Amino acid sequence: MEAAGGGGAAAGGGGAAAGGIALHDFSGRLGEQRVHFHAMRLRDSLFLWVGAAPALASLAVAMCSPRDSVPVAASLLGDPSDTASACLARRLASKTKKQIFVSYNLQNTDSNFTLLIENRIKEEMMAFPEKF
Repeated sequence: MEAAGGGGAAAGGGGAAAGGIALHDFSGRLGEQRVHFHAMRLRDSLFLWVGAAPALASLAVAMCSPRDSVPVAASLLGDPSDTASACLARRLASKTKKQIFVSYNLQNTDSNFTLLIENRIKEEMMAFPEKF
């Protein structure tokens, strides 16, 4: 699993500055499939795109709630019966305590495969915490 293009970028003051936007792209071969990831760190949230080809078929958001130990999640775009984006957003919100937007654009939604996806993201978060 390799990181591709550490991309940093953008708004106001160089991207990594407080309040700026930080971009980070990476990819990896998970099982038989090459998977690409695009992370956009905003002030208090994170947008994460996961896919094999350019598409935005689903989008979900999750955030921690002071009233519940499990983050709340909602599907914003796509088929609401496809819970892959919402489930991944919920797990990442629980880990990061941030508002997380996830667009999961892979056909494979098997729980073992999505666990590989989640572990790859967590691995990248450990290696580049400033990007998340």
